[in-house]
Formats: sequence, C-alpha cells, structure tokens
Amino acid sequence: MTGTLVLAGTPIGDVKDAPPRLVEELAGADVIAAEDTRRLKRLTQALDVQPTGRVVSYFEGNESARTPELVEALLNGSRVLLVTDAGMPSVSDPGYRLVAAAVEKDIKVTAVPGPSAVLTALALSGLPVDRFCFEGFPPRKAGERISRLKEVAEERRTLVYFESTHRIEDTLAAMAEAFGADRRAAVCRELTKTYEEVRRGTLGELAAWAEDGVRGEITVVVDGAPEKGAEEVDAAELVRRVRVREEAGERRKEAIAAVAAAVGVPKREVFDAVVAAKNAGA
Repeated sequence: MTGTLVLAGTPIGDVKDAPPRLVEELAGADVIAAEDTRRLKRLTQALDVQPTGRVVSYFEGNESARTPELVEALLNGSRVLLVTDAGMPSVSDPGYRLVAAAVEKDIKVTAVPGPSAVLTALALSGLPVDRFCFEGFPPRKAGERISRLKEVAEERRTLVYFESTHRIEDTLAAMAEAFGADRRAAVCRELTKTYEEVRRGTLGELAAWAEDGVRGEITVVVDGAPEKGAEEVDAAELVRRVRVREEAGERRKEAIAAVAAAVGVPKREVFDAVVAAKNAGA
C-alpha cells in the first residue's frame, strides 16, 4: 500500500495555537519534511514532542530535487509529514510540487488544519470578508510590481498580500499609485505574537506611516475596488483603464471586456470609446 502525505499547519506566532493533531503527527510520521529543520527542532521542543521519523529539509532551493525522493517514500508506504516555518504548506511556501506529484501518483493527501496568516489578517482587517482573493507576495522588481498591481486595480473582492519588512514601504506606495491613495487597507504584522499590530487606514496614510520602517512578518489586506455605475465613468476614463490593462500585458479584447464588466457597461461602449480615441490620435 502507498503511504499518506500530510500537510500540517504550524503556528504563525504563538506556539499555543498548534493543533493537538500536529503533535500526534510529529511524533508518528515516518518522514518529516521541514522548510527549516532548526525551526522544526524549536517547535518540537516547545511542544514537548520527540519525532521518531527521519527529518529532511524541504525548502525552495531543494524542492525540485527532493520531491522525487519523498514521492518514492510515499510509494513505499511511508507517512510523510510536510511542515513549513509558519502556516499551511504550499501557501506561498514549499509544498505545491510535492502535492501535485503525489496526486499524479494517486497517493492520499490529507491535512492538519492550522493557523493561517491570510485568514487571521482578513478577519482582523475590518474590511469585507465575504469575497476575497489571495495574491501572495508582489513581485520584487518595481516595474513588475506596479504592473501586477494594476492588473487587479478593478478587482472588487478584498485583496490579501504577504510582504517583507524590507519592501513594505515601496509596496504600499505602489499600491497607493495603482489602487488610489484613498483605498482602504490594513497592515497586519506579527500576528499572534507579543508585538502584534493592525494598522488601518487609507493606502496613502499607510504608505506615509511605513516610511519610518515596519518590522516583523507582514500581511496586507486591501479593500476591493468600489462598484461604479456607467454614469460615473466617462469615455476618457474607459480608454485609460483599457490602456492600463494593455500595458500590464492583457490583450485589448480581454482588457475591454474586463473594463466593461468592472464599470457595468456594454463591451460595445468601451470598444467604441477606444476606437474613437485612436481615431482622434489620443
């Protein structure tokens, strides 16, 4: 019989948030694949559990090379536990390749649910939670970052991002540019830790606040784009939005359709505005 791959959520800050099943899996797994074996050791010591299985590292640098080894262990009947430094494996952390490879081999994949920075920040933000999308880490390069943000500038669902302490100032400034300085947002840092802080305000206010430096693990929650009626958006604005999407890499047809859906007007109206602007040399 083949084994089982277990994705285990680990505490994002307070070790007391560890679910009881995590302790059981750490004690009984045949193989534990950890993003950082040193952090795993600190976690097991804090939980007072002694792993009996083999511990291997599984991080971004060796994920591709180590995946076949772990799949082989699973095919031989091992119970493989995958843990990352914090939160759920594969969510902006190593794990996706292993899950995909296991699924391809019809290997059972299950999970030990645990703390999530995405959901915790979303719940604490004070922003709408009925519909949201997770965008992970914005690109590191400035040009790519602003283009990616502009792609979702008209997204009506609440947006959730991860960001590093070294780039948060630039990212908030880019968000203010792409989404508008008046868009509501929340910067959540050090969630569940001693110095937990949730700073709420407009993107313009938060960008100015971040100029003094922001430390810790950071999750940013941004309000979705406001719904606008056709009467609120003139032809020039329709053309501008199409151009923003084209500059971000979208084909014109898709850009026109997206803008039309965002402002609630027929695609033909947006198309005519783009054609008229082109004929006018604008």
